[in-house]
Amino acid sequence: MDWSDSENQKKFRTEVIDYIEKNLPNYYKKLKPPTGLESGDWQNFFVLGDKYQKQAASDWMKALQKKSWVAPHWPKQYGGAGLSSIDQFILHQEMAFHDAPSVGGQGVSMLGPTILIHGTDEQKQMFLQPTLEGKMLWAQGFSEPGAGSDLASLQARAEKNGDNYQINGQKLWTSRSHKSNWIFGLFRTDPDAPKHRGISFFVMNQNSPGLSVNPIIDMAWEHSTNETFYENVEVSSNNVIGEENRGWYVAMTLLDYERSNISGAVHIRKRINELIDFLNKKENIIFNYLSSRFRSALTDRYIESEVLFNFSFRIVSLQSKDIVPNYEASVSKIFNSELSQKISNVGTKIFGLYGNLWDEKTAPMDAYFTREYTHSVVRTIFGGANEIQRNIIATRGLGLPR
Repeated sequence: MDWSDSENQKKFRTEVIDYIEKNLPNYYKKLKPPTGLESGDWQNFFVLGDKYQKQAASDWMKALQKKSWVAPHWPKQYGGAGLSSIDQFILHQEMAFHDAPSVGGQGVSMLGPTILIHGTDEQKQMFLQPTLEGKMLWAQGFSEPGAGSDLASLQARAEKNGDNYQINGQKLWTSRSHKSNWIFGLFRTDPDAPKHRGISFFVMNQNSPGLSVNPIIDMAWEHSTNETFYENVEVSSNNVIGEENRGWYVAMTLLDYERSNISGAVHIRKRINELIDFLNKKENIIFNYLSSRFRSALTDRYIESEVLFNFSFRIVSLQSKDIVPNYEASVSKIFNSELSQKISNVGTKIFGLYGNLWDEKTAPMDAYFTREYTHSVVRTIFGGANEIQRNIIATRGLGLPR
C-alpha cells in the first residue's frame, strides 16, 4: 500500500510546514516535549499561563485563525477550513511533529462536530463562532462517582421546570474544567426510562449559579482534572443538543471523534527517535550501556509506532468516505494508550536508577520518560476505558453476542 503524498498533498504539506515554522511562537519552539494533560496545553496557557505563555497562546491562535486552521474539519460556512480528511491528517501530523499545540481544545475537536450533526441552526450560530474565537472554552462533564466506564449508569438529574431544566448532581474527573467557561455533559431527564434512554445532552455556562468546581491533584502533583457539583443549576431548554432523552446517541457521535487520534503515532515516534539520538551521543555512553538490555524492547516499540501510524491511516480512509469511525477508532485508542504506557516504561527502565529522578535539572532527558510514566497510567482509562473499547470491538466489529 502506497502512503506517499500525491503532488497536491506534497504542496499542502510544504505550505503547512512553512506556515508553522514562520508563525509558531518562539516560546513553543523552545518548550520541552510536553507530558501529560497539562504541559504544553494551549488552553492551559491561554487561561492560566503567565504573561509570556498567554501571549504565545494568543499569537498562535490568531495565526491559525488566519488560515481557518483552528477547526480545519469544520465547513467553511461555520469558520472552518473545509479540508479533506487527508489534508486534515497532514496538518495534524505536521503540528504533532513540530510540537505545535492544537487550538480550541474539546470545543473544536469534539463538541463542534457534534453540534454540526445534531444541533439546530440557532445552536450553531450561538456556539460555533465563539468557540473558534476562544471566547467559549469547553470542559466535558460525563463521568460520575458511580458512572465511569459504565457511563449509562449516570445519576445527575435534570428536571423540567417551565422552559428551563434544574440540574442537580456531581461529575468527576472533569478535565479542563478549571480553565473553561462552558461545559457540555450528560444528565438524566427521565429516571424511569431504560438505561441508555432518558439521558439528554446539555451545554451550559460554568459561571451559572449553583455550579462549583473543586480540583483533583494527580499522582504527578499536577492539577489536571476536577470534580464539579450542580446544585439547582438552571439551564435553558435551548441548551439541549439533539432530542430530549436521546442524548446518549449524541454523546456516542462525540466520542467517535474523541477516539480518532491521528497524532499519537507521530508524538510516540518522535520521542523514540529523541531517545535513540540521546543514547547514541558519546557523552551518554553510560546510558547506552544501561540500555543494552532493552534494545529489543525499544525496537518493538518502534515497530508498534508504525502499526499505530497505519491505524491512523485506516481511520482517515474511512473519514474520507464520510464514514464515522466506530470500532476502528476503538482499536486505535487501545493501541495508542497501551503503546504510550509501554514506551514510557521502557524509556524509564533504560536509565536504570537514574529513572527514579524527577528533577528536570539532574535527570537524563529532563526526566521526560519518568514524568510521562506517571501520566500514562490514566491513558487506558479516560476517553472510555480500554475494557469498554474491547467490548465495542467485539460487538460492533466482530459481531459477537453481548
